[in-house]
Amino acid sequence: MDRRTLLKSLSLLGFVALGSGTILRQAMMTDKLQKSFGMGALQGEWAANNLQYGMEDILPTELSEALSVVHQQAAAQAVATGVTEAETRTRYFESVFDDDYFLPEDKRETMLMAYQRLDRLQSFVGHGNFNLLSFDEALKFARNYSDIGNFTPAEMNFLDELYHIDARLYGFYGDRVLNTLTSRIVKTDVESVGRTGHYLFKGKSMVFYDRLLKDVGDDLVLTSGVRSMVKQLHLFLAKAEQSAGNMSKASRSLAPPGYSYHAVGDFDVGKVGFGYRNFSDDFSETDVYKRLQDLGFVEIRYTTDNNFGVRYEPWHIQVS
Repeated sequence: MDRRTLLKSLSLLGFVALGSGTILRQAMMTDKLQKSFGMGALQGEWAANNLQYGMEDILPTELSEALSVVHQQAAAQAVATGVTEAETRTRYFESVFDDDYFLPEDKRETMLMAYQRLDRLQSFVGHGNFNLLSFDEALKFARNYSDIGNFTPAEMNFLDELYHIDARLYGFYGDRVLNTLTSRIVKTDVESVGRTGHYLFKGKSMVFYDRLLKDVGDDLVLTSGVRSMVKQLHLFLAKAEQSAGNMSKASRSLAPPGYSYHAVGDFDVGKVGFGYRNFSDDFSETDVYKRLQDLGFVEIRYTTDNNFGVRYEPWHIQVS
């Protein structure tokens, strides 16, 4: 089934009623996307792929494009029926709105170069190490290894601006949680979570996760833990590039660099073998999520009615 056929198979009314999970279920019908979902029944096998090289929170491009078309139509219908603007933006997060902030055209190439360099850096150090890498360490690797290549002055200026910009310009209203671009994760403060490729902060986060494993069961898996500044830069730029420089659209899917609570304690969980659907509304329909809710003490950072300007993330556990 090609992309056009996929889009024709979607019912707008059904989509509006059920949320973005509908398109994900439809997409599972395509041969091309099947490998992106359900990456194996064993936790270790699934987590080792780490959602295609550590790109958690970022849906495959073909799926994102299909979702964008449907969201655009649904957002227009929502506005016509009087749904609030804030609710429309976060529910139809892949849509494009008239006042979205687009990166100036003269910076698009620089953004792509910076993203590709970070991508090479992640491949070089491995996605597990990349989760903890500081900006200063990233610069050192780039200087010393030609496979990565040194950051250009234009890239350095761009990344500095990206960190320091007030994210409210994009429509993101969360708090900045890292006070410098060079903020670093102290390696002795974190612990590797076996067979996941991720880390958690020792103490509250690790204790919380262990309790969830005990109470929910082996179907629960850590899908994203500690994220350094460099890791969040990479994820955000990946989404911004996928969104053709629409920084507002990117910030509706994940926190801009410096604003991610993954840097101070939060983590994501999913259902073993559920693949990319762990980062969609579909996760809220799983038995794992329902058991989390039944526990009563689990709080979700980005709820359906959150004021951050971010899509609903039923997988994102609030710790800090």
